[in-house]
Amino acid sequence: MSQAVIEFDVPVPMRDGVVLRADVYRPSGEGPWPVLVQRIPYGKALGVAASTLDTLRAVQGGYIVVQQDTRGRFASEGEWLPLTNEHADGYDTIEWAAKLPGSNGKVGMFGGSYAGNTQWSAAVTQPPHLKVIAPQITWSEPTDGIFFRGGAIEHGLNVFWSLLQSVAQYSKVVADPGELYAKLGGTIRDIDRLAEETYWELPSGAAPALMRTELPDLGAQRGLRDPDSMATARVAGRHGDVTVPSLNITGWHDVFMQGAIDNYIAARAQGHTTRLIVGPWEHVSFASLTPGRVGAVNYGLASLAPPEGDGTMTGVQLDWFDRFLPDRPADKEPASGVEIFVMGINQWRHEPQWPLERARDTAFFLHPGGHLSTSAPAGEASGSTYVYDPADPVSTTGGPLVMASDFPAGPQDQHAVESRDDVLVFTSDPLAEDLEITGRVTANLFAATDGPSTDWVVRLCDVDEKGTSLNIVDGIKRVHTESGRVDEHEIDLWSTSIVIKAGHRLRVQVTSSNFPRWDRNLNTGEDPLVATEHRAAHQKIFHDDARPSRLILPVIPAQ
Repeated sequence: MSQAVIEFDVPVPMRDGVVLRADVYRPSGEGPWPVLVQRIPYGKALGVAASTLDTLRAVQGGYIVVQQDTRGRFASEGEWLPLTNEHADGYDTIEWAAKLPGSNGKVGMFGGSYAGNTQWSAAVTQPPHLKVIAPQITWSEPTDGIFFRGGAIEHGLNVFWSLLQSVAQYSKVVADPGELYAKLGGTIRDIDRLAEETYWELPSGAAPALMRTELPDLGAQRGLRDPDSMATARVAGRHGDVTVPSLNITGWHDVFMQGAIDNYIAARAQGHTTRLIVGPWEHVSFASLTPGRVGAVNYGLASLAPPEGDGTMTGVQLDWFDRFLPDRPADKEPASGVEIFVMGINQWRHEPQWPLERARDTAFFLHPGGHLSTSAPAGEASGSTYVYDPADPVSTTGGPLVMASDFPAGPQDQHAVESRDDVLVFTSDPLAEDLEITGRVTANLFAATDGPSTDWVVRLCDVDEKGTSLNIVDGIKRVHTESGRVDEHEIDLWSTSIVIKAGHRLRVQVTSSNFPRWDRNLNTGEDPLVATEHRAAHQKIFHDDARPSRLILPVIPAQ
């Protein structure tokens, strides 16, 4: 295809009379062509719109591509309320796209993050002309990775994202130039001072910086006030309403990684045609200026896409769409199963499904003196103590993040974290042979605090021969309890695939904060929508034969 025709700001009428706007890219000629749609709140004409799939290359491949601003954003009319109108708007957009001049009536969807969720939102409404989706780096359950995690607020994401969207939104809602200038100046200052000031403001559940914008947040604050408001962002439990194939793409260091895996598992359980690809990526790896590098680790250029087709993620997606959308018969069956990038050995590997049937849950127990081993503890009652002070929380250092630039994502050196008095560290002996961990990691902690509420944070790390500790996965559990009561808590650390090399050691961190990624538990039990007072909490982790705190790792037996 040597030429393309582009139409800007094409009106897309919704059922309630609101007009959304789209840019339509089409091959020259009469077609008919299948249509690919992305519904995005970040600006259909901005570079982010092409970050997950090369628009012009899709046109060259014989597709009409529709890039649409979601309701209330940029060129589209209507009220901006994140993740609220995407079901009906998605249905209407798909049916409109199927009738475009030159369309063959078959529509697919693409995009990541918010634009991944708009795909699922459309798919559950079953528009007749939607035939396939390819959601990337998107969630399943909003209480597990976008609004909340383990009961804590996804504070770093919610505040950062909401402030950025407000900057782009003011020109649509503020008419007076003086007021507009003041709003922009105030919000830009709040963004610039996120690490030093803005993230620290209380109450966390009604973040003052977001209240100052007078615009809606991503959804956590609304979710605290009205849990039912989260239903429009929820994919979990709706997979039975989806009838189209799905290509699920995510990264081990992505903030929505587990949700994408859960979407694949649920779609497969419904008997749908589905596929899962998990690279070593973080949330914005596809727009990275250092391809192959995530955090402190360079996974190599081969990590950018599975070894198939032309070696690009655009190529992988177009190959997927080619199986379902063109009028010509597909030349082969669509790819299925799972492609995972195994970190540590930095290799792609095909698996027939997820989770891996050959994985063996293996307990690594916490012991007195900071030791970690597969031997269960014995002897009398013992425990390790520390004091958690919300005025001096553990600073977020790596992990699956979308936050201010002060907090880079991915694997990062944990020395500063592990040097703190309020972080318990348990380390194994050097491994005699390679150990592969592939699957979902959980922790069972026997713990007590001296207040009505606190948080438990657990992190798994890989320690090399030089002593450098890099984070792999982590999780949090917000608990409400009685002072001094010993409870057993299961903490979900999400999933990974990594080989810990012989000579390396496993390390487990246990603490009570990871701020500002997650909001601080003030240890008072007060509602985060109003809580501003805090107290230090005295924490105790037990590790004896009656209360064996442990990490459960999905170990893959050596071939």
